[in-house]
Amino acid sequence: MANNGLSIWFKKKVVDPLHEILRRGAEPKLLAFSAALGITLGVFPICGTTVILCGMAIASLGSHCHAPTVMLTNVLATPIELSLIVPFLRFGEIISGGDHFPLTSDAFKKVLTGQASREVLLSIAHALLGWLVAAPLIFAALYILFLPCFKVLVPKFSTVPLSPKKALSPTEVRPKEN
Repeated sequence: MANNGLSIWFKKKVVDPLHEILRRGAEPKLLAFSAALGITLGVFPICGTTVILCGMAIASLGSHCHAPTVMLTNVLATPIELSLIVPFLRFGEIISGGDHFPLTSDAFKKVLTGQASREVLLSIAHALLGWLVAAPLIFAALYILFLPCFKVLVPKFSTVPLSPKKALSPTEVRPKEN
């Protein structure tokens, strides 16, 4: 019974919005860029801030990104975000040469209650450093992965013709416009 509820939720919150995005016929490069951006920002190692980051990116990039795709992939990245906090922390420690921060329930309690010590704050800085170094690589890998997917999916589901942005081959001749 619980599985049925999860599948209904997944269809309503993920599949249907994705189908609507594809149906509207956005350019595959724009969708790949936006999906990669949404996930890259969605794995930012400070929980609760990714929606704000995505909103700022959308506002900054304007028509150079597809806002619904950024936000959808940001939401989908939440479980990944939680699983990458510790790897980003450890990566940041390696990069900076910082001390290994012991992950204990006491440290977590101090973070939640606002009694963070210098070590906790330094560990957050290490996680941010790890993400900052990894983010361009994550973005590039996701863009390379998503681009062929969207090149297949957009024409398959789109009800709108794509804009003619393809380059002419050397044998094609464009008629002269007067």
